Amino acid sequence: MVVCGDDGLARRLADELRDVYRQRVVLVVAEEEWAEEPATGPVTEPADTTSGGTIVPVRVMTAPAPTRAALLRAGVDRATALALLYEDDETNLRAAVTARRLSPGIRLVVRMYDRKLGQHLEELLDQAALVHSPGMDRAVLDASTTVLSDADTAAPALAATAVAGTSKVVQADGVLLRATERTPPGRGEVPDPGLCTLALLSSTTADPAGTEGSEASGPQGPALLPDDRTVSDATGRGSVILETVRHAGPALPARRLARRGAPLGELFSSRLRWALAGIVASVLALTLTTTLLTDADPLHAAYITLLDLFSINDPALDAPVTHQILQLLSGLVGLALLPLLVAGALEALGTFRSAGALHRPPRRLSGHVVLLGLGKIGTRVLARLRELDIPVVCVEEDPEARGIPVARSLHVPVVLGDVTEEGVLEAAKIHRAHALLALTSSDATNLEAALHARTVKADLRVALRLYDDDFATAVYRTLRTAHPDALTRSRSVSHLAAPAFAGAMMGRQILGAIPVERKVLLFAALLVSGHPQFEGRTVTEAFRPGAWRVLALDTASPAARRPDLASAHHDGEQPQLLWDLHPGYVLRAEDRVVIAATRRGLAELLGRQPAGRSS
Repeated sequence: MVVCGDDGLARRLADELRDVYRQRVVLVVAEEEWAEEPATGPVTEPADTTSGGTIVPVRVMTAPAPTRAALLRAGVDRATALALLYEDDETNLRAAVTARRLSPGIRLVVRMYDRKLGQHLEELLDQAALVHSPGMDRAVLDASTTVLSDADTAAPALAATAVAGTSKVVQADGVLLRATERTPPGRGEVPDPGLCTLALLSSTTADPAGTEGSEASGPQGPALLPDDRTVSDATGRGSVILETVRHAGPALPARRLARRGAPLGELFSSRLRWALAGIVASVLALTLTTTLLTDADPLHAAYITLLDLFSINDPALDAPVTHQILQLLSGLVGLALLPLLVAGALEALGTFRSAGALHRPPRRLSGHVVLLGLGKIGTRVLARLRELDIPVVCVEEDPEARGIPVARSLHVPVVLGDVTEEGVLEAAKIHRAHALLALTSSDATNLEAALHARTVKADLRVALRLYDDDFATAVYRTLRTAHPDALTRSRSVSHLAAPAFAGAMMGRQILGAIPVERKVLLFAALLVSGHPQFEGRTVTEAFRPGAWRVLALDTASPAARRPDLASAHHDGEQPQLLWDLHPGYVLRAEDRVVIAATRRGLAELLGRQPAGRSS
C-alpha cells in the first residue's frame, strides 16, 4: 500500500496500516527530514508469517509532489491501495486522476476538505474504474474510491468534548448516535442499557492512563465491547453506552443556516419606524383636515399635503387663509419629522453596511464555548457547535483564515488577535465561558492558551488539540494534577482520523470513529458475504467481545441500498437501518450490517488477523 502526504496524518496512517493491519507500506513525503525519522509507535506484537515473524518497517521515500514519476517510483502500478493525504485539495485531485490512469483497479482513498468537489471526484474516479472493468461488483466499485475529510471525522468528537451532556457522536443512515459516559450505578440502581454497552472505562483514576487510558494501559485501562457478564461483574467502573439521539434529517440550506444580510428588524430600527409612523399619521390627519375644510378631492388633498409636508410646494400666497394655515402646519410637522427620518435612514444604512462585519462578543455573554483557531479543523467544529445551538466565541489571529467567512455568515462573535497575548482571551469572555477548545495548529499555542485560561477560571472545561500522544499524556497529567476538579481532555486529529482512513484503504466503509479515553472504536458498514464470522450466525453468535459487535441491519434490498450511509438523507428518503435487531436473527450472505469494532477487530475481519489480544 502507498500513502502520500505532507503532514502527521500520513505518518500515523502508515503506522496504522503496518501495526494493525500488517500491511507493507510505502510512505511518500515531501520533506527530507521525514525520511530520516524512524516509524513511530511501539511494536510489541509479532506479525504474521508473511512478514517473517517481524513487522516490516515502513519504507519512506521523498518526492516534492505526487507526480506520475513519483507515483511509479512508489509502486502505485502494483499497489492494492493508495492514500492521498496532502492538505491541498487540488494536489490530491491531480494525483488521484493520475493514479487512476496508472492503475485503473487500485483502491483510492483521497483526503478532501471541499465536500462538493470530493463528491464529484468520487463519481468521476468510480466511473473510470467501471469503464476499465465493466462487470465490477457494486460493492467493489463503492470501495474503489473513498473521499474522506479528517476535519469531518474528528469534528464531532472535538465538539462533543467541550459540551456537557453531549458525548461522542456518529451519524449513520440519518440517525444520530451518541456514546454517553455513565457513572457506576449505586446500590439497587438499574442503569439504562441503551442500544448496547460500548466500553467499560478505566478502573483507576490515580494514573493518567486511567481516565485517559491508552493501548498501553493494561487490564486497568478501558475495555472495549465487553459482553454482558463482564459488564455485570465490573463493579465501580463507569461505562460508555450507545444511544439513539434523534433522526438527523437533511442539512439546512446555506441560505437558512447563514443569513447573509441584516434582518429587517435591525434595518428598520425603532427610530426609523417611529419616523415613518409619524409621517403616515401626519399625512392622514392633514389630508382629512384639508378635505373637510376645503372642497378638494381626498387624493388631491393627500398630494398637496405631501408637497407641503416636505416643503416642495409653491407658497399659497393667493389661496384662502385656511389653505395657508394648513400649509404652514404641514411645513412645521415636516421640519419636526425630517431629522428623525434622516437619523433612522442613516442608522439603517450603517446596520446594512456592518451586516458583513465580524461581531463582537456581547457584554453579558456567559456559558459559551471559546474556540481557538478557525483553520480547517476549527471551521468544521464551529459548524458542528452551531448545529447543536451552542453559543460560540471564536479567537483567530489571521483575518484571512478559512473559517472567518463561516463565522461571519453564522453571526458568531470573533476576536481577532494572538491568543498568547494578554487580553485576547479576556475579550472572548473566558471568565464566563463554559469550555475552551484550543484547535490551532500549534501544540505550544494550545497549551499556553489552556494554562492561561485555567488561571482565569480554574474549573473551566478544556479540550486541546495535540498531535504527539506522549506530549498529550504529559500535558493531561500536569493539568489534572494542578486542577483536579476541572475536566481536561487532549485530542489528536490524526489519532481520531487515521483509523477511518485505514479502514477505507482496506475496502470498508467507515461511518465514524468514537474515542474511548485514548482508544478508538470504529463504526463500519459491512457486507456479510465472505465473512464466516457473521454468515449463518445469529446476532448473538456473531458478537465477539473486545473485537466487534453487530449494531444494525440494512433492511433495503441490495439494489435499493444507499451507497453512503454516513451522508444525510435527501428529501423523501426513509431510514433503512433497523437498530432494534433481535439477538436470534440469522445473518444472511446478502445482508449489510453496521458494526462497532476495535481497530484490531476490523483488521481481522479484513482477513489480516494480528496476533495477540484485541484492543
